[in-house]
Amino acid sequence: MARAHDAQDQLLTIEGLAARTGMTVRNIRSHRTAGLLPAPIVRERVGYYGPEHVARLQLIRELQDEGFNLRGIKRLIERQRLVSSELLNIKQALDAPAGEERPQLFSREELQRRFPTEQPRRVLAQALSLGLLHEVDDEHFEAPTPSLLDIAEQVVAAGVPIEDVLAVVGKVVDHSRATGRVFVELFLRDVWGPFAARGYPEAEAEGIAQAIERLRPQSSRAVLAIYELVMAREIDRAFGRELERVAGGRGARRGRGRAAGTRGRDRRAARARKDGE
Repeated sequence: MARAHDAQDQLLTIEGLAARTGMTVRNIRSHRTAGLLPAPIVRERVGYYGPEHVARLQLIRELQDEGFNLRGIKRLIERQRLVSSELLNIKQALDAPAGEERPQLFSREELQRRFPTEQPRRVLAQALSLGLLHEVDDEHFEAPTPSLLDIAEQVVAAGVPIEDVLAVVGKVVDHSRATGRVFVELFLRDVWGPFAARGYPEAEAEGIAQAIERLRPQSSRAVLAIYELVMAREIDRAFGRELERVAGGRGARRGRGRAAGTRGRDRRAARARKDGE
């Protein structure tokens, strides 16, 4: 009985639906005429709209923001045969932020103080092209992942020029793009492909959305684990050679010192014998 009352409470007139979704009554009627919105529940000659209508209009608005026209949106909904709420769940999983960090705003002056350089404009342009910063206005910039700036600042403090840091970041971005493409292709082939081949069954849509949500953290953990393993080997190999070279140099110097000492003792012994004669 309580569920019936809850459902009744969630029903909206077309004016209420417009207020809830931020769309005009005219647009809602237009979407209904075009077949984008299911028909309302009619009671006593008044049309009422429920949560599925709200979800459908939210989906339409978000897809329009992504550049889809209404014809394309209708085709997408019909082709995938998913209810709007499930489509919206999948789209929200795709749009979810990559991490828990919040973007942070920096002034031009603060960036120049943190990263001193003789070519501030060139360095700033490079950071923008790499996506480390986004321009808000002429004097303010947003860092989508502020921790990357913190790491860069620590490396600069260790003596590495910011230009060299950004050059390395560029290489890492290229490698990361290729790595990300590998994981996405794997997902498309083994998860999304079979889902599409089965006709996008509605019962599996929630599982697909969850799989998309897990894709980024799982791939990130895998990449980090592999990187730590490879990095440990590279450090051992590189610094192992350096230590051998240093140890070899010291050994050679000690050897030369022992040889010089032996020659000195031999000369002293020879002089002593000569004096004895």
